[in-house]
Amino acid sequence: MNRVILMGRLTRDPEVRYSQGENATAIARYTLAVDRRFNRNGDENTADFIGCVAFGRQAEFAEKYLRKGIKMLVTGRIQTGSYTNKDGIKVYTTDVVVEDHEFAESKNASSGQEGGYSAPVSRPEPVSVGDGFMNIPDGIDEELPFN
Repeated sequence: MNRVILMGRLTRDPEVRYSQGENATAIARYTLAVDRRFNRNGDENTADFIGCVAFGRQAEFAEKYLRKGIKMLVTGRIQTGSYTNKDGIKVYTTDVVVEDHEFAESKNASSGQEGGYSAPVSRPEPVSVGDGFMNIPDGIDEELPFN
């Protein structure tokens, strides 16, 4: 089974290109900095830099929403390949082909509260209005996935 699950931060904005031809397909490449769970030194953080490539709708999503520093959860598969560069040297590649990617933290967390603790915010609970729908209190709509 070839299945990969990664969580890390984008090292730069995705590079997006479109294939040639009648049915042009978006192709996005980006690199995730993935922290190692254990390190040998014990005191110094280390990370692996994993190349990811997304096609089609996943690539269009990357182009529209992904930016440097955003923490992402990526699932996909490892794909290896090789090519001969302009100097005639064979170069071997390893990439994660993205099958799905999603945000791993809220927009507020990625825009200034990285790593810091923030106290939970108390919010009013939604109230049923008797017709099968619920009233959603003001201020909570920023967290709804379908804004």
